[in-house]
Amino acid sequence: MTRGLAAVTGATGFLGQHVVRALADAGWRVRILSRREPVSPFWRGLTPEVVVGDLDNAGALARLCSGADVIIHAAGLLGGTDEALRRVNVEGVQRLADATPQGHVLHISSLAARESQLSPYAASKRAGEDLARRLFGDRVTIIRPPAIYGPGDRETLPFFQLAASSPILPVLAPESRVALVQVEDAARQIAAFAGDPAPGCFALSDAQPQGYGWREIMQTVAQAFSRKIPLVRIPTSALYVSASIDTFANGWRRRRPALTFGKVKELTHADWGIRPDECAPRAPAPEFNLLTGFGRTIAWYRSQGWLRA
Repeated sequence: MTRGLAAVTGATGFLGQHVVRALADAGWRVRILSRREPVSPFWRGLTPEVVVGDLDNAGALARLCSGADVIIHAAGLLGGTDEALRRVNVEGVQRLADATPQGHVLHISSLAARESQLSPYAASKRAGEDLARRLFGDRVTIIRPPAIYGPGDRETLPFFQLAASSPILPVLAPESRVALVQVEDAARQIAAFAGDPAPGCFALSDAQPQGYGWREIMQTVAQAFSRKIPLVRIPTSALYVSASIDTFANGWRRRRPALTFGKVKELTHADWGIRPDECAPRAPAPEFNLLTGFGRTIAWYRSQGWLRA
């Protein structure tokens, strides 16, 4: 069954690649915005229509959105300077609105937007949401994924590399709760919204929306590797020291540090669980629990040579 035309920004990113796959599997014709002809390991047998350009190209955005029944705005920046975050995560919404006179918009934000005071990233995602509501009105659905992991993700790869070889595993903020979702489940939930859009703001999750404690997360990843690894509590102060060192070491290289003060605040925030009123209505049941999701991720990393242990 063909549902219509879905236009996607951020299609070549981690989540975006899986969203394109899920949309095509659900019967959508997919058009994407990309700086170059894309290649994705998740698009076997799939050839989306490509509009060459980016969020700074008004003509490309207009071609992307022309005739689209739904627009999935998945483009976003995870880190960088305040200026860079605002240019992509906020001003990108304005440029999309200028090119989108019709069609429902799924604005892919982040659960971090709920706590905009924690970091520049969280603040930029909240500002992007606020602008999307103002510009699109009832034509927009705000979607807030929690922490996403799964095949293709380089951001969480160091976490799995650590679990594969470290003699210990760190436990951060043991009282905190962290909601998680495997990327293929997240993509299917987004594709479901595309077929049945509802104005509002909704969070995605796996079957445990209340989240997991850090100890449970670490125990599960150790189990996924079939390892018995001691867990060691890491004081929050030590994370801030590491962030200071990382920021200083990468500053003169003009590289984005892996750990910033804002990221520490996000990692140690007390409650990233999802309340019942935040849950997505009629979302497809997730296929992966934490253990099977970690297992699938590890298997994919190994198949690509990203993880050798």
